[in-house]
Amino acid sequence: MSSEPIRFDTKIAVLLREDLEPWQRLNVTAFLVSGLGSQVPEVIGEPYEDADGVPYLPMFRQPVLVFEGTKETLTAAHARVLSRSLPRAVFTSDLFTTGNDRDNRAAVRAVGTGELDLVGLALYGPKNAVDKVLKGARMHP
Repeated sequence: MSSEPIRFDTKIAVLLREDLEPWQRLNVTAFLVSGLGSQVPEVIGEPYEDADGVPYLPMFRQPVLVFEGTKETLTAAHARVLSRSLPRAVFTSDLFTTGNDRDNRAAVRAVGTGELDLVGLALYGPKNAVDKVLKGARMHP
């Protein structure tokens, strides 16, 4: 097994609105990254197994970087991610009032792209493209 550090030319990132409660940050992050994992299979690594042979589900093959920003930062990042056609997932404030996937999808579908009240955005792509989308955001503390 090589001891060389593994370097990635891609980035998985989550951008959260800075005014979310701690429980909301965790919930939004979990929902957003599930979208990436389901649609971008190359982000998923191999299954895990402990020393006793008990199997575990595979996870992302690389770190997930979490950022935060203002509502305006999220709006700008959303426009940039759309213009670059990168894989993305959105979470709007309306989703805090729904309780299931069907109602979540309906809540997003009911609002025009420019009017979405974004509280979170996840994206995946080449490092420089992701960095450009996240311009103005800062690492989550």
